Amino acid sequence: MPERGFSEAEFAARTAKAQRQMAIQGMSGLLLLTEPEVRYFSGFQTLFWQSPTRPWFLFVPAEGKPISVIPEIGADLMRRTWIDDIRTWSAPAPDDDGISLLTELLSPYAARGEAIGVMKGHETALRMPLGDYERLMAGLTGLEITDCTELVRGLRMVKSEAEIEKLAHICAIGSATFAELPNIASVGMPLEDVFRAFRREALAQGADDMPYLVGGADQGGYSDVISPPSSRPLQSGDVLMLDTGAVWDGYFCDFDRNWAIGRADDDAKQAYDVLWRATEAGLAAARPGATCRELFQAMNKVISELDDQGGDVGRLGHGLGMQLTEWPSHAAWDETVLEENMVLTLEPSLSYGAGHIMVHEENLVVQADGVRLLSTRAAPELPVI
Repeated sequence: MPERGFSEAEFAARTAKAQRQMAIQGMSGLLLLTEPEVRYFSGFQTLFWQSPTRPWFLFVPAEGKPISVIPEIGADLMRRTWIDDIRTWSAPAPDDDGISLLTELLSPYAARGEAIGVMKGHETALRMPLGDYERLMAGLTGLEITDCTELVRGLRMVKSEAEIEKLAHICAIGSATFAELPNIASVGMPLEDVFRAFRREALAQGADDMPYLVGGADQGGYSDVISPPSSRPLQSGDVLMLDTGAVWDGYFCDFDRNWAIGRADDDAKQAYDVLWRATEAGLAAARPGATCRELFQAMNKVISELDDQGGDVGRLGHGLGMQLTEWPSHAAWDETVLEENMVLTLEPSLSYGAGHIMVHEENLVVQADGVRLLSTRAAPELPVI
């Protein structure tokens, strides 16, 4: 089992890489406001982010360690990280939720007319009140705000060996949990009870949590994969799918599995076969130097054997790490070039029959000579429970 947390050297290396990119791009610092980025550079991991009441800030200067500007309630935990400069206020304080502290920190940069980066791009959020942000900027005349999304994205997409070790561990836990599903689900069991039992099994296998579990079940196939589970009992002839995002030490797995209950009809078997082969095509295409667009095209070519609208879902997989879904996207528009040590999902999907859909997903790490599966590969034929 991997050790929890990371060494100080891990965070120092991440920060140094960011600072080299800042120097190239003319940035004097990064102002980070969202949980994954704050955690990526500090190691500060807490469920307190679930509450919208308090903002949390981390500033990565062009030289030296990051500086945290956080509510006092987080000071003790932050002191256990590698961060030394921890500035706090008593929060919540709607009239001044850290704004004075941030203004004090950033005023020298504003006085010199320097540029700092804030993430503005796709899949980012401000994570502080817009009014507070506007008030902060109004008090920092001369400060240039530039978009650092590409900089941070480029760092986070390529994982360290320590990150990959954690991801491999949670994927093994997810695989072991899926292997127990035939001993959990049975005809007559309400779908919501299948979900509850599956979560319990994942915790028993060693997951810290399972904040994401979706799926569906219906005769011949499911038509929806994002709704909460119903109380409908499983029936012979159903196709059941579960898609899990389990977590260990702050890192996710994200893959699904399909089963037929009692028996499988020909349409479901054919859909499963197409998706399994589409995944094989994706695995073969996932090489350093290939683009996400090419990965999408390799999978979509197989999907089109059965569903010529297979790309309507927008993408056929994505990045994976501290978040259930990360950059990049395997989509027709994404020209991101794959690099060694990117951790990805392959998630081909299709429509078939009378309004049914089917989704298949695996997790992998891109290596110099191909891919290494992190999830245990699904059976080549639709399994029957």
